[in-house]
Amino acid sequence: MRKLLNPARSIATLTGRLASRAVIATSIVLPFIAQPAQAQQGRVAVIRDAEIETLLKDYTSPILQAAGLSRRGIEVVLVNDESFNAFVAGRRIFVNTGAIMAAETPNEIIGVLAHETGHLAGGHQQRLREQMERARTMAIVGGLLGIGAMAAGSVAGSRSGTSAGSALVTAAPGVAMRGLLSYRRSEEMNADQAAAKYLRATQQSTKGMLKTFERFSSNLALAGVQVDPYQISHPLPRERIAMLETLAHESPYFDKADPPALMQRHQLARAKIAAFAGGQAAVARAVGRDRSSLAYRYGDAIATDLSGNSRSALAKMDELLKSAPNNGYFHEFRGEILLKLRRPEDAANAFARSMKLAKDPDGLIRSRYAFALLSTGKAENAKKSLDSFRAAIQSDPDNLNAYLHLSQAYALSGDVGNADLAMAEGHFRAGSMRDAQVFAARALQRLPKGTPGARRASDILAVAK
Repeated sequence: MRKLLNPARSIATLTGRLASRAVIATSIVLPFIAQPAQAQQGRVAVIRDAEIETLLKDYTSPILQAAGLSRRGIEVVLVNDESFNAFVAGRRIFVNTGAIMAAETPNEIIGVLAHETGHLAGGHQQRLREQMERARTMAIVGGLLGIGAMAAGSVAGSRSGTSAGSALVTAAPGVAMRGLLSYRRSEEMNADQAAAKYLRATQQSTKGMLKTFERFSSNLALAGVQVDPYQISHPLPRERIAMLETLAHESPYFDKADPPALMQRHQLARAKIAAFAGGQAAVARAVGRDRSSLAYRYGDAIATDLSGNSRSALAKMDELLKSAPNNGYFHEFRGEILLKLRRPEDAANAFARSMKLAKDPDGLIRSRYAFALLSTGKAENAKKSLDSFRAAIQSDPDNLNAYLHLSQAYALSGDVGNADLAMAEGHFRAGSMRDAQVFAARALQRLPKGTPGARRASDILAVAK
């Protein structure tokens, strides 16, 4: 795991796809900076994958437009966590891999995204911070009153006064917390109502969102859990289901099914996640045992590669491409296999084909194409890769591996000054300020004074200090 790019985000990636079966990284490789195995407090392990990121963007874009947030730069981030969850922080919607795996249809995950969009549109984060501050103040004031009561009781020699003061100290935080959680429950209900509105505006069903909460309610009942309504931050499932049932059935699109093409993309994403999480057996559980389906064959090829049999995986991908020759992400994964088989020129061709066929707004596939060129070890290809690395970074400044490989490309091309600058930039964006200073100082020694590169190195050095 790497250092955060910002307070709520860290990046977990793979060397090709070797480091962890639970993490997906077909579009990005090599952690830029090593991190301790323990996740740092308040950080999440983020997965970068062009195919799944694009799918989530396609799910979210019409919802954001309906909410009036399409021009706000909202980003959807994939989190490496097997639990069913999604949350918002800043201008980002975080979605767990477990949510995608549990959602049997696109509409189920779209409903979750619509709910989180409701939080963003309602400004719930800011109001939650205000309520938390108010709750904290109430707890402090209550605590001070309790301490005062204890002191008064002690001076008077009264045991009952001291006891009462102690109870007041204990109760004050609880009263504040109950008020805060009551506020949270109302905001969750508001987000549900907003989600239903957005789904209707985009002519999508609310059935998936309703099914999700019904599943939660069933699981809670089967577990025999007794829940204190004051001690949970979300409304009780039965409360939300009652309201959602009314909202859902009012929609004229309640029985509208997901388009077959979107359903297939959803299944391909689930197969990919399953393959990395648990191999062939997990793929079968996720998308069924029909070995003729694209999703099963895709997951099986990925799992075969992860098991160490890349040659067999390549043969399976070649067969898969006969059935779907225009699937850009199949070409992308084929390129990853070819890299592992030490065929970088063939990999570059596969990535080039992928770029033409797949949506790649963040340049993740472009950075893999550039890496394949760099991996040939040829100086002319290293120079050719520079433009692609720079383009990938321009569209996605958080792609830390691109900085590492850009540095290598500069070095192979004989431009050591810019190689150091790329490393400085990468470490700076990763939050590793000490290393950023070291490489920025080196870059300043090598780059001509007054050039844009020298000025950038100077800026990094000043800010990093």
